[in-house]
Amino acid sequence: MPLVSRLSTTPVKGTALHGPRTVTVTRNGVPENRRFHLVDARRRLFNGKQHGPLVQLTAEFDPGDDQLRLLFPDRPPVAGRTTELGEAVRTDFYGRPVDGHLVEGPWSAALSDFVGREVHLVAVDRPGDAVDVHPVTLISTATLEHLRRVTPDGERLDHRRFRMLVEVDGCDVHEEDTWAGRRVRIGGATVQVVGPVPRCVVTNENPDSGVVDFSTLKAIVRYRGELATDLSTPVAHLPDNGAVILGMYATVEQPGEISLGDPVELVDETAVQPA
Repeated sequence: MPLVSRLSTTPVKGTALHGPRTVTVTRNGVPENRRFHLVDARRRLFNGKQHGPLVQLTAEFDPGDDQLRLLFPDRPPVAGRTTELGEAVRTDFYGRPVDGHLVEGPWSAALSDFVGREVHLVAVDRPGDAVDVHPVTLISTATLEHLRRVTPDGERLDHRRFRMLVEVDGCDVHEEDTWAGRRVRIGGATVQVVGPVPRCVVTNENPDSGVVDFSTLKAIVRYRGELATDLSTPVAHLPDNGAVILGMYATVEQPGEISLGDPVELVDETAVQPA
């Protein structure tokens, strides 16, 4: 049976990932995942696309007392409570508005100094909102390992490049693609798999330094195109409308806890009885 092999979260969008043993999933996703994000001086979303070295920062958040601690690679950490909020902002997340407030305190000054331009820390009004599209992303270990094997110098394709919430071991290569439109029970939660995740330039960046060091997007396009020819993969699994896809999105149908080692299984639809 497939099992959860890895969980990846971060309190501040774009910063280094953590590998928790357990996460609590609500209908809006994991509340502490991407609890905060950055905006620039014009209040536009600012993340790894604009500044890859954000991954050099480690963010630690304790929701019990709202304490956030940012660890910088070349300066003292910045820590404090995040309860004092300022200006209300509405951030455009790729066509989806996300409401939040600027966080008062030392955060914005320290982040601006690190980035080299004005940025501000934002706390989302509704925890879980600061994901790109859907609250859950998942991918199989087999898919990642296969991509590494068929890609020259593929050992550089660290799982962190793809920043997926759930990684699943014990299933076939791209088996997760076949779950589109299906319900999947993951530990104590049940999700509805929606469709593939379009990948962006962040996957080209080294997950330790944030510097572009590998043509990950080109590798996926080359690999998935060859896969369609060699293994008769359906055309729908190829990049669609210019998007480069790898991994799957899901919404939350039944909230619950997900832990490492939890079983992952398709949930059969209940047959509709004739009237």
